[in-house]
Amino acid sequence: MPLRKRLLDLAFTIPGLLAISLVFIIVALLILARIGCPVFFRQERPGLNARPFSLYKFRTMTGSRDEDGALLPDAQRLTPFGRFLRATSLDELPELFNVLKGDMSLVGPRPLLMRYLDRYTPEQFRRHEMPPGLTGWAQVNGRNALSWEEKFELDVWYVDHWSLWLDVKILALTLWKVLKKEGISQAGHATMEEFMGTRSEK
Repeated sequence: MPLRKRLLDLAFTIPGLLAISLVFIIVALLILARIGCPVFFRQERPGLNARPFSLYKFRTMTGSRDEDGALLPDAQRLTPFGRFLRATSLDELPELFNVLKGDMSLVGPRPLLMRYLDRYTPEQFRRHEMPPGLTGWAQVNGRNALSWEEKFELDVWYVDHWSLWLDVKILALTLWKVLKKEGISQAGHATMEEFMGTRSEK
């Protein structure tokens, strides 16, 4: 990670965590009361150069399973309070600790699932040449309303055109998008359909 990018992350993240500490505690207590334990959702995701790390979020879904023990679809497990957390992006606040640790940056391609790694085209895989971010160029240009291919094109564009000014611009645009609650989910899905690969381009 470029040193200037890391310094920008710390300059925003440290005071940011202090400023939202009360909000953080309130959200955690509400999750405990409305959804139950655990409060945090943890999952392994690919980071810089696809190295895995543990990503943290506030929990938004129940652990409900069918009679065979398989988890129910996301749409059935996503609670009304969880939907609110996602709509306001409050569920992503714990990722600030990932930024503090250096696993993530404030701005960069969103960290997706480990199982997607062998589904990318070589060009799409280049999104891992920068640290993953809480927000990114794809998020301020459509978020989950975009197709996977469109998101990956924007991610690679960000990798090729990164600058501190671009990061500051994306952070400002993210605030606006969160206030407008745009692109939270893909049409017909609780979040986003699974990426199955763009094999025809390989």
